[in-house]
Amino acid sequence: MKKRMVILLSLVLGLLSACSNGESTSGTEEGKKEVKDISVMLDWYPNAVHSYLYVAQEKGYFEEEGLNVNLQFPANPTDPINLAAAGKVTVGISYQPDVIMARANQDVNIKSVGAIVRSPLNRIIFMEDSDIQSPKDLEGKTVGYPGIPLNESLIQSMVKEDGGDPEKVKMVDVGFELGSSIVSEKVDAVIGAYINHEVPVLKHEGHETRNINPTEHGIPSYYELVAVTSDQTWEKEKESIEAFWRAATKGYEFTAENPEEALSILLSNQDEANFPLVEDVEVQSLDILLPLMESEGGFGSQDQAQWEETISWMKNAGLIEKEPAVEDIFVNIVE
Repeated sequence: MKKRMVILLSLVLGLLSACSNGESTSGTEEGKKEVKDISVMLDWYPNAVHSYLYVAQEKGYFEEEGLNVNLQFPANPTDPINLAAAGKVTVGISYQPDVIMARANQDVNIKSVGAIVRSPLNRIIFMEDSDIQSPKDLEGKTVGYPGIPLNESLIQSMVKEDGGDPEKVKMVDVGFELGSSIVSEKVDAVIGAYINHEVPVLKHEGHETRNINPTEHGIPSYYELVAVTSDQTWEKEKESIEAFWRAATKGYEFTAENPEEALSILLSNQDEANFPLVEDVEVQSLDILLPLMESEGGFGSQDQAQWEETISWMKNAGLIEKEPAVEDIFVNIVE
């Protein structure tokens, strides 16, 4: 009897020692969160706008929320919406107009869970010595664009609002050779170029430019970038997505307070083989982006009136045939 008691006591002490030495890795261990895997597809290769995500990863904010976040790059621009809609990624980063068109024109069950960049980055861009002063001045000129219908609608609306005739503007698809097209004077101006990328890239290369903001000429201040998920994923993974956004918010707040360190973290995570970053360009880009990511309602907050205004403009511009129900297309998860 005494021998059995000694053996039992030894077993108990052995178990206690194993636990105290951290040998137990069970997800059900008291005080230890179960780690949840989620996937996030960026809108493009890592650049300044994604700094907050890499900060959240580097600083352990995702881990604090019990998440293991896999950041992925798209093979083409439609992947974030399509793969999120198919449930192949938890969250995708895309563009508000694209989300509206996907829901309205293709019945894709996708919704926005957070606004990342709160106003358009897309601009009409031209060389500094151009005689263009306003959208009306585009009459008789050639405007390059990357073959995306949204850009045609933006030009038509802006020129018309400025008292010009959109039919007198020649639109040419230049693909993504936007900067080189205006430098080489193949076109007089471009649209579909971004103030946080093409503008600082051209400046870095020694070319000064000017630009026209669409929101100053009748275009609603739509969200440039939003985080999206599918209706089904939202129902199943709501808690994980909310946890992701809490950690992402911490990443944004750190980035806003420590932009140099945040950018250093980003640069260490760049895809040098496919999309090498120029530090000077990304410094300028982040400086442009941070004020456009800020919101009094909290990072990522969304406004119903803004969604309604953007949907209405897109309907009037002929980009969508029907207006999707605003209550279906976004959720406001910011507390």
